[in-house]
Parts: sequence; C-alpha cells; structure tokens
Amino acid sequence: MNILFIMYDQLRHDYLSCAGHPHLHTPNFDRVAARGVRFTNAFAQSPICGASRMSFYTGRYASSHGAQWNGFPLRVGEQTLGDHLRSEGMACWLLGKTHMKADAAGMARLGLSPDSEIGARQAECGFDSWIRDDGLWARGPDGFYDDKRSPYNEYLKSKGYLSNNPWADFANAGIDNNGNIASGWMFKNADKPANILEDDSETPWLTQRAIEFMDQAENRWCAHVSFIKPHWPYIVPAPYHQMYGTKDVLRAVRCESELDDPHPVFGAYIQNRISRAFQQEEVREKVIPAYMGLIKQCDDQLGILLDYLEETKRMNKTMIVLTSDHGDYLGDHWMGEKDLFHDPSVKIPMIIYDPRRAADATRGTTCDALVESIDLAATFVEFAGGQIPAHILEGRSLLPWLVGETPEWRKYAISEYDYSPTQQAVQLGLEPRDARLFMVFDGRYKMMHAEGGFRPMLFDLQKDPQEFRDLGKESACQGEIDRLYGYLAQWGRRMAQRVTKSDDDIKSMRGSSLRKGILPFLVDGSEVPEELTELYRGTASQKHVTP
Repeated sequence: MNILFIMYDQLRHDYLSCAGHPHLHTPNFDRVAARGVRFTNAFAQSPICGASRMSFYTGRYASSHGAQWNGFPLRVGEQTLGDHLRSEGMACWLLGKTHMKADAAGMARLGLSPDSEIGARQAECGFDSWIRDDGLWARGPDGFYDDKRSPYNEYLKSKGYLSNNPWADFANAGIDNNGNIASGWMFKNADKPANILEDDSETPWLTQRAIEFMDQAENRWCAHVSFIKPHWPYIVPAPYHQMYGTKDVLRAVRCESELDDPHPVFGAYIQNRISRAFQQEEVREKVIPAYMGLIKQCDDQLGILLDYLEETKRMNKTMIVLTSDHGDYLGDHWMGEKDLFHDPSVKIPMIIYDPRRAADATRGTTCDALVESIDLAATFVEFAGGQIPAHILEGRSLLPWLVGETPEWRKYAISEYDYSPTQQAVQLGLEPRDARLFMVFDGRYKMMHAEGGFRPMLFDLQKDPQEFRDLGKESACQGEIDRLYGYLAQWGRRMAQRVTKSDDDIKSMRGSSLRKGILPFLVDGSEVPEELTELYRGTASQKHVTP
C-alpha cells in the first residue's frame, strides 16, 4: 500500500463542486470523494502557509513545533512524517512545495552537513526530495530569485523561455495591448492569459514529475505532491483564463455590521492593503475567475494522475489524500488572503480515498467530525502498519472513520496564528510574544482569543453560519466564552514536549530500579517482596583484604 498525499496551496474548502460550489465543476475532486470520505469540518492548525505545513509534516500543533510563521526554521530534531514512515519501511518523498526553512544554525551546532543523508532530510523537512520548488520566484530590488535555484525555472529555460526568471516573465505574467509584460502581481492583469503554453505551466509540470516518480518507485512509498497553485499570483494560461467570468463570481460573504466596532485585531486586518483591494468589486470580478481557472486546471491535472493510477493498476493499492494548507478570503468578511479564523480562511478541504476493502462501506460519504490537519500524520503511520507514537504525534488517526467506525473523538478543534512579523502587530503596538491568536471551535461556537489584553471574538455558527455577528461584545454570552476558555486551558495543559519517552516506556520503568537493587528508605526490608532483598541477606562472609 502506498500513499499519494496531494496538497494544493490556498484552496478554499468550498470551491469544489462536491462541496457545493454552484459554478465551478471539479469532476476529479468529486471522483475521489465518490470513492472515499469527504471530511466537512477539517481545520488547518494555522492559517498561514509555513506554520500550517509544519503541522501537517510533524503531526504537531504550531506552538509545539515552533515554526509559526513563514521563514521560521523547523528546529533540528523535530520528528516528521519521513522519520515515522521510514521506521515502518515506507519511503517518504517530496515533490513540489514545502515552505520549510532549515534550522541552519542548529545543524551547524550539531555538525550536520546538508550534504549528508541525515542533513539533507533535516533541510527538507524530513522528506527525501525528488524535486522541490516552493514557487514565488519574485524579483525585487533586494533580490530573492538569484540566491535560490528553481527547478521549474530551469525547466522553462530548457523549453526556450528566454529570461533569467521565466517564472515571473512568462508563467505568472501576461502581455498587455502594447506588448509589454502584464505581471500577475497586479490584480488588473488577472483576466489576461499567462504568457506560457498550458502544458508548460506550474501545475502540469508538477503532475508530470509525479508520474515520473511513480513510474520508477519501488517498494512502499508516501509521495507528498504539493502543488503551488491556486495560490496567487492570480493568473492562469489559456484556455483557463476565460472559462469563468463575472457571472460566476459569488457574492461576497460580508455584512456592514462587521465594520461596527470590530475587534481590534480584525479591525487592523480589514484596513490592510490586501483587504482594501478585495473590498473592491472590480478586483473580485477579475481575480476570482482566475482563481477558479487555476482550480479547474488543478482538477484536470488531478484527472491525469487518477487515470495514470488506474492504467498502471496502482489505484487499488494507493491511499489518496486531497487537502490544502489554508483557504482564501477572496473578499469575504472584508478580507483578502487568509490570516484569521473565519471558515473561508481556516477551514480546508479534506478528501481521503482508502483502497482497502474495509473502507467499502463509507465510499462516497461525508464525515462531520472535527478534524485537524495534524490527524493525517497519525493516519499515515497507522495505514503503514505502525503504532502511533502518541507522545509525539498530537493528531488522531482517521482510519476508524474511513471504515465506518465511530471512535471517541475530540470535543473541539484548535488553530493558532502568530502574526508577530506583520504590520498589524506594529499597528496594534504589540511585542512579538503578544501578537498571537488562538481559535477554539466546538462544532457550534467558534472563539478567537487574542493575547495582548484584547477581548475575545465569538460566533454561533448554528444561528449565524456566515459568522457576521461577533458575540464577544455581548455580556449575555459570557457563559459560552468561559466554557471555551476552559477548553483552551485544557488544550494548553497538554503533554507536548516529552517526546523521548512514551507512556508505555514510562510504565515499563516503574519499579525497575527496585529490581536492580536500589532499595532506599526501607526500615527492615519487609516493605518489599522478599526476592528484592535476597542478595542483601545471608552470612557476612566477605573479608577485607589490605592491598
């Protein structure tokens, strides 16, 4: 049995036809959902790329692994999917994006060379890297592109795209009416086709790399195929640039009442440049059709992967997981991008196809359990035949749900957001340790706690599924707030850092010192079994011999 772990960057949970989108038809996502289980209440551990991905890869909450923002290194020694699966005889490969930054200082301190096998895996988030490309090869006055190497850019150069940075000049740019570059960084260009053949664009490129990997793969493997899209820049090659138009743009989920005395953190975010842009309907009417086109291209390429699995007889021995690292506000709640804890941002798609016969009873079903992204690591370990190291992995295996069981499950989901590097933290006058947010969601009530002395936000998704009315301003809801703070406190007391000894290890240690003859605090020896003192009783026959 193999695992095909596919992640799309910034894919909203509700921009799939199987999730109810009225205009965007995604038959291949639907195809996997029809063969597996679609989890309707799955949440990212953090609504920012790097922190979310590190939680997927470690199976641990963001505050446990510590890499809570893009560019925060994942510390040396943090165990990842690769470590857990390799111990079960399953290789673990990376194809595409991780957003992981290596702990170079930690590696140097321990004498780990990036060229060694262990060092390379530490630098690649525990994976063996088949081909890594994190995308976003920008080119600003301070550089960025030149100090890194992009396999995708090298591919484009080999295909004749003549540029030092064809990612920026072709794959993520169109051409305006005057023959000039129309960069995808500008929303006004989102309706133009990217100046690249569709077959050479990012999503088909990675699809082909995935097929090349599977063609040569032997034994058991987990392949993390991590697509760069539909993440911005919002520009897509023909014919996808014109598949959707303004008529397909859903009305923004926002309400004027949200702007009335907003929570200070929310208020800071709705004033930033991204949000101000998405508050303009002309921006949404250009960007969202491009975003939908990118998703449609992802779906078509998924179809190519699925066809390949069927044609090569691999479908019946490959678990398929489709998910995303976070969502995209797209103007909902007066916001752009991600960052906060409304559903468009923190809720993620999660579809799992389990090829085993035991999962036949759940095919084509949905599951409403509160699922967290860290649950995948535990799921993969159990699927690989291992025992879940619960003292390290903080998630729970989803396999019981896949075979129709109803396990004892969590009462609430948690997400975290450290926004200390942002201008919003500066605007609010916060020190880095106070620029932190926590979400607690019990299936009905969703609370956001903000460090720094702010009041909480609270939404009742049963009565207010669109999350318009912030009940945190209302004293009548204090009971619910106190209850959710109780959950947050319970979660905060979890055992998160004792990762070198399992509970079973500790139980086996109990009493072992006694059996080794360490017997302090005995009055006469009758307090313990006689066998423990046997070697300390008898005739004193030993003699002292002067050297």
